[in-house]
This record gives sequence, structure tokens and C-alpha cells, in this order.
Amino acid sequence: MSDTHFGFQSVDETQKAGRVRGVFDSVAARYDVMNDLMSMGLHRAWKAYTVAVANLREGQRVLDIAGGTGDLARAFAAKVGTSGTVVHTDINEAMLRQGRDRLLDEGLLLPTLICDAETLPFASNSFDLVSVAFGLRNMTHKDKALAEMSRVLVPGGRLLVLEFSKVAAPLAKAYDWYSFNILPRIGKLVAGDADSYRYLAESIRVHPDQAELKAMMKGAGFGHVDVHNLSAGVVALHVGIKC
Repeated sequence: MSDTHFGFQSVDETQKAGRVRGVFDSVAARYDVMNDLMSMGLHRAWKAYTVAVANLREGQRVLDIAGGTGDLARAFAAKVGTSGTVVHTDINEAMLRQGRDRLLDEGLLLPTLICDAETLPFASNSFDLVSVAFGLRNMTHKDKALAEMSRVLVPGGRLLVLEFSKVAAPLAKAYDWYSFNILPRIGKLVAGDADSYRYLAESIRVHPDQAELKAMMKGAGFGHVDVHNLSAGVVALHVGIKC
């Protein structure tokens, strides 16, 4: 057995998935409200930028990993139309249920399933685009997950990873103060859970930075990787093209 990060803690890697599941079970019902409060609404702009960069066409096939409450899945579905496919997935049942119900309330029925990004239940060369927004940092074996994402993409297909990253140095102290003092308090007030939001802040600090994630994606089979820093590096969009 080997250890891995759970925020700043070191835990047995067999325990991480269950502990991450507990975090998202706790916050699922208030996840969208908390996103708006934590990012001051910026998460909507980050996701809109991701959809624009995706540049999807009618009839294309998309896999949305860690799709949660369905923001990207909904936007992608509008781009690929009725002749295309968007598969909405998450490893966490509570989050996926929130997303599925929200999409159904809007009259949108998408293939929705629980799956682990490290062992995707799809054939190789199945999708034109794979996306993962704010989910990669919670995965135990990121290298395995990236390799699986590469496997299910068609040659020339693209992976979009939208994730918190390393903020520009002049903002680092203020960002740390906000993350560790304000976020847990908001979590306590709105979601009744300070600990989960403290974990989320910690998980950002132990996630690979822009350059390291780019190298990991290249190692997983992406021949070209672009990095788009958003909000001074608070978030980065990595775009990889499968060889």
C-alpha cells in the first residue's frame, strides 16, 4: 500500500476515494450556491470560456467527467445538437443525482452514469472531446485518469481540464488568506460544513501546477498541450490534443 494526499493529510490511497465521496456527499445540495459565493460568480465565466474553447460542432461526441451538477454537460448538449451525444458522468452519486435532476427539470435528458475516471467503461476512440472541470485534483491516480481520457478519445480528439491552479505570485498571500479564513466560514454558514471547504482549499495547494499538469498530459498521450491561465492563474484550462 502507498500513501496519497487528502488535502494536507497523507492517507492510504485506498481510503482517498471514500473520503472525497464524503466531502461531496456533504456539499452536493448546496454546491451551486457555494460555487457562486466562493468564486464571486467567476466560475460561470471560467466554464463559458471552456465551452468557447471546446468549439463543438453538430453531431460530435462528448464525455463530461466529474460533471457534477451539469453546467458543462448542458452547454455542450446545446452545441452538439440532437445528432450529437453528451455523456454526463461523476463518481459521486449525490452530485450526479443533483445534476441529472437539474437537467431533467430543464427538459434535457442525457446519458448519465456513475463511473470512475481511472477505469472508464467506454471503448477506445469513442469521443471527440473529453472534459473534466474541478474534478482532476480529487482523483487518487491522476496519471491513470489522464491515460484513460486519452484512450477513449479519437486520434486528434481533445481533452479540456479546467482546474484550480497556481495563482500569480503577487496575489498568493491574499489568496491563501481568503482560502483558509473565509472559505471555511462561508461553508459553515451556507452548507453547514467548514471541514469540507477547508479540504477543498487544501486540495488546490497539493494539485500539480500548470507546468506539471502539462507534462503529465503529455506523458499520457497528448502530443500538444496549451495552457490558458484564467483570473491570474487561480484557474487554468489545459487543452490537450491526442496524438
